[in-house]
Amino acid sequence: ELDPVWETAARLRIPVFIHVGDPSEFFEPIDYHNERWLELALYPDRRYQDRARFPRFEELMAERNRLLARHPKVTWVLAHLGWHANDLARLGRMFDSLPNLYSEVGAILYDLGRQPKAAREFMIKYQDRLLFGKDSFQPDEYPYYWRVFETNDEYFDYYRDYHAFWKLYGLGLPDSVLKKLYYGNALKLTAAIPRSGFPKQ
Repeated sequence: ELDPVWETAARLRIPVFIHVGDPSEFFEPIDYHNERWLELALYPDRRYQDRARFPRFEELMAERNRLLARHPKVTWVLAHLGWHANDLARLGRMFDSLPNLYSEVGAILYDLGRQPKAAREFMIKYQDRLLFGKDSFQPDEYPYYWRVFETNDEYFDYYRDYHAFWKLYGLGLPDSVLKKLYYGNALKLTAAIPRSGFPKQ
């Protein structure tokens, strides 16, 4: 039903931001295997384990991936690394097979910061496909992004303890990557953004 929308976005070169699902843990049983058990206990409305009401996480991902593949001329921007920050190799395969695919890095800092070597390598390799973005404005959270992306700091807390029971580590990304992440890739994708407030590339 929405194919005309996607076709129009492709024709007008308007990027489409697509947010599908929630973290995979929200679809899994609440037990000692589930790293998000505290969040699910605190926020019962985030539970999607009832199969009579909700599809499985992988069903949602498969449906999303079929949509992406069906519209290769659309510039897609996945929210939150497509909820694959805990499986960067999977997202890398998606980037490799879909040259029109981009993603933003909001809401999954707790997964990037606990695997600094893999995350740094991934973000350097796919530096032209990543954008800094958030779907909510949480000013207290931003310093944690800067610290993970820009420093080599080790073993520090995330600002929401119910998201992560582990410590985070800085990725120490190069300035050239940070510039693309913070604004360069967004300018490339969205011609209507005024250039006057940004440094020259």
